[in-house]
Amino acid sequence: MTTWDEASTRLLLQGYTRLLRPLLYMVDAETIHKATIDVLGHLPGPALAGVRAIVGATRQPITVAGIDFPGRVGLAAGQDKDGIAARAWASLGFGFAELGTVTALAQPGNPAPRLFRVPELSAFVNRMGFNNAGAAALATRLESMGAERGNGRLGLPIGISIGKTRVVPLEGAIADYLASFDAVAPVADYVAVNVSSPNTPGLRDLQAADELARLTDALTRRAAQIAANPVPVFVKVAPDLDDDALQDVIQVCEDTGIAGLIAVNTTTARPWITYPPYSDDTARTLAETGGLSGSPLTARALEVVRGLRSATSLPLIASGGVMTPADAQALFDAGAVLVQVLSGFIYTGPALTRGINRLTVPDRRHHV
Repeated sequence: MTTWDEASTRLLLQGYTRLLRPLLYMVDAETIHKATIDVLGHLPGPALAGVRAIVGATRQPITVAGIDFPGRVGLAAGQDKDGIAARAWASLGFGFAELGTVTALAQPGNPAPRLFRVPELSAFVNRMGFNNAGAAALATRLESMGAERGNGRLGLPIGISIGKTRVVPLEGAIADYLASFDAVAPVADYVAVNVSSPNTPGLRDLQAADELARLTDALTRRAAQIAANPVPVFVKVAPDLDDDALQDVIQVCEDTGIAGLIAVNTTTARPWITYPPYSDDTARTLAETGGLSGSPLTARALEVVRGLRSATSLPLIASGGVMTPADAQALFDAGAVLVQVLSGFIYTGPALTRGINRLTVPDRRHHV
């Protein structure tokens, strides 16, 4: 028998996918993305309360790395880079939101077009290139909203993803990341180190053991200097690393005091490009340079989470390919303590967060 909860979730999904999404997809992906974030950022309090009433509250709180998360599903980095809609995410069923990726210097990112839908695969290809107004600008915006680390003013913990400024050479990466860290630390409940985006030249070189060790050691030492309330630092890994490289990442992160791992970022792999019966449009889009996200990542993200879980006790945040509550359930069962969504949220709407919030999640509590 279908319960009212199940029926209302299905209605929410159908309303989004059959009515709202076709309207949104009449406009190119980046334009509608910017417009949506702007609308969410300007919704008044009563409207946000109405959204929360429809979507439902977060469930199954957990403490990870000393942070109290009211729910297990979060917004992945890349959706709200500059924190414009930071007030809205709790009302959409999220238990945390990761803003960014931001860089120490403001930068425009790569030339457009740089964001492409792949509807046949429920996927996106992007080569945005860390377009953002800068770490200091994000911190100022959050401060204007009353947000400080740990005060819960926005209704959920705020993570901030930091990356390398494009014009900074690799030898200057540590100072560049530290500048971003210093700017956002007062307003971030955790900081995520993005060394795995494929869209900044040379960035993934920072995942090599020696480079990653120097970077994470510098960041965790800086975090520890905030004696009253140290900031947990997480590292986000690429799905394209082999087992040996992932083991190196684990060892480095354990040795340098990283609080947890986020798995995974977008992929540069395209094993699906020659598979029939994909359309010519899909094949052309998959041939675009950039990171692929969405359902093509589902199996690989699960594989990486299982591999990490078998090799480390660090908390794992699963990100990538979470398109349905069943995908999230598989990741929780594999050992993730939290999940993040982005492409799945765009394709299916807030029914996804509502559904994940109603899962039965294994009780794996981490106090780090």
